[in-house]
Amino acid sequence: LPALFKQELQNTEAEEGATAILRCELTKPKAPVEWRKGDTTLYPGLKYEMKQQGSAAELFINDLELDDS
Repeated sequence: LPALFKQELQNTEAEEGATAILRCELTKPKAPVEWRKGDTTLYPGLKYEMKQQGSAAELFINDLELDDS
């Protein structure tokens, strides 16, 4: 069976220059997660940091700008 969301992403508010953290929980531990913004796939680097432990996945968006909304 495919992995499904146990807990979906929640809206998050943060100020420009800060870091926002988006979290979701999946039904399968260590299921592959692809983070996207619209049609664009996000990759780890200075701007984005991805972490996954068990069934929980997190996306850190650093140095927030208006375009990140």
